[in-house]
Formats: sequence, structure tokens, C-alpha cells
Amino acid sequence: MIQDGSNVGIEYTLKLDDGQVVDTSEGRETFVYEHGAGQILPALEEALVGLAVGSETHVTLAPEQGYGPVEQELFQAVPVDQIPEAARQKGAQLVSRDQDGNERPLSVHEVRDDAIVLDLNHPLAGQTLHFDVKVVSVD
Repeated sequence: MIQDGSNVGIEYTLKLDDGQVVDTSEGRETFVYEHGAGQILPALEEALVGLAVGSETHVTLAPEQGYGPVEQELFQAVPVDQIPEAARQKGAQLVSRDQDGNERPLSVHEVRDDAIVLDLNHPLAGQTLHFDVKVVSVD
């Protein structure tokens, strides 16, 4: 059974409220994580405690349990010339790096004559997440 310290292998599909699949392990190697090590969303981890190999479950996480609400302070206007020309369109996806080299996804929220408004929220912020999970191994 899954408990802190277990190495857990799962198959999963993540959908949004409209049924759109945004991530799945289908067609890939089993996703393995260490339970209790903070490698997956805490609320999802909590929902898997006590499950055994072969167990299947559906877990719904509110935005606050997933990637948080959309935060208005994470919209940032930058000069147009700081954005590659090909990405100067609403919905364009970019990746920025912080001082430590960590990558952060962001998207173009709005294009103005004098600035580009970037959305620094996680792409799944504000979304209710629906996970279908099957436990395939517990060590």
C-alpha cells in the first residue's frame, strides 16, 4: 500500500472540466515518484495514500489544490523588443529562466503597440484538475 517513502508507479490521465486531456502517461513509460517527497501535487499525493497495486481512482482538485488561482500580479508588460518577433501574438508560449536556471512557462496574454503583456501564471492556474489514476507498482 502507498505510504511515505514508497516508490510508486502510476498510469494517469489529466483532464480539465471541458474534458480536454492536458497530460497522460498513455504511450509512455510508467510515471514513478517517491511518495511524500513532494514530487507531485500534495493533494493528489494525499488522495493516493493507502492504495494498492491495481487500484484505480478518480481525483478532482480545485484550483487551490492544483496550481492555484490566476493571480493578476503575475501579468507583466514588457517592451515589445524584448519578445522574439515570432512570439508577438496572443497565446504564444514562451519559456523564461530565472537566475538559478529554472525554467518557467509563460504565455503572451495581450499584444499592444508599445508592450507585450505576459502571463506568468502556471498554464493550469485557475483550472479544476481531473486525474484518472491506476497504481501499477508500489515498492
